[in-house]
Amino acid sequence: MFKPKRIIFEKGSLDYDMGKRIYSLFKDKDNVEIINLTSNRLKQHIPGNDLFSQYREGKRTLVVGIRKSLKFQSCKPSAHYQLPLISGCMGQCEYCYLNTQLGDKPFVKVHVNTDDIFNQADKYVKERLPDITIFEGSATSDPLPVEYCTHSLAKAIEHFGDNPKTRFRFVTKYNDVDSLLDLDHKGHTEVRFSINTSSIINKYEHFTASSDKRIEAAMKVAQAGYPVGFLVAPVFIYPNWKEEYHDLLLSLSSKIPNNLSHPVTFEVISHRYTTVAKNRILEIFPNTELPMNEEERKFKYGQFGYGKYVYPKESLSEIKEFFSQEIEDLFKDKRLLYII
Repeated sequence: MFKPKRIIFEKGSLDYDMGKRIYSLFKDKDNVEIINLTSNRLKQHIPGNDLFSQYREGKRTLVVGIRKSLKFQSCKPSAHYQLPLISGCMGQCEYCYLNTQLGDKPFVKVHVNTDDIFNQADKYVKERLPDITIFEGSATSDPLPVEYCTHSLAKAIEHFGDNPKTRFRFVTKYNDVDSLLDLDHKGHTEVRFSINTSSIINKYEHFTASSDKRIEAAMKVAQAGYPVGFLVAPVFIYPNWKEEYHDLLLSLSSKIPNNLSHPVTFEVISHRYTTVAKNRILEIFPNTELPMNEEERKFKYGQFGYGKYVYPKESLSEIKEFFSQEIEDLFKDKRLLYII
């Protein structure tokens, strides 16, 4: 669960049920600062004299606001649209691309006007009929740590469960799934878990759940009938990487029930970074041990007009061959969506 140090309520947010619920949960807690915003100068309430401290204070700040723009961003190739319920994440993963997208003070923001957001989603669905429309709930966030106070995921799961022409998906590095288990999802929501070796999680994925806890949560979700997927990302090449990723996948395969309602999906993404990201990471995590030596990487232009440093062709081929074989050997009812 996300336990904020301060909560900033934007104007009008307390007129909504979610805003009232969050205020009620935290108003009597001595260790949580409550700020009622009277202007648009939100970031002045988040302290920090340099990027190092601003990042950490931002990560401990919850902003409760109203989503004004109801134009959804596309989310290709995994979904048709991003569902803008939440932005930001309490995790402090050193490699995270959000480090370069959410500003110097990367607060977590929840939107209280969920009815407006779902009404807009329904309009997009009607435009694409008779095709099914897929919404992604975690393109710029991890929504699970704030679910206990927002109930946004529960509302999305039941909303999209009611429409046979919609699907919903989100990914998480956390394990607090109990409130989702009894919902009437009708198999329309795919819950994905980002997993990695303990070496990588302990070194780079700060303030996230352990690999064992994520897998345990995934088994709960699978037994509740949800489609379940695993995002193995980012994959790093380091001493004994094959042995550790094999042990991770072997442990996962030993726990998956035999009577799943849906095939387990896998997405595998190798580590990559941009120059902008590297510079930001080095300011936020000056002692980082992330492998970001350009001489050991290949520069590749991406689909969004900027380049990134990826593993060279030989290493990527080795990653693809390894994970293709491991997933084929260890899992029965599965779908490997991609390895990049």
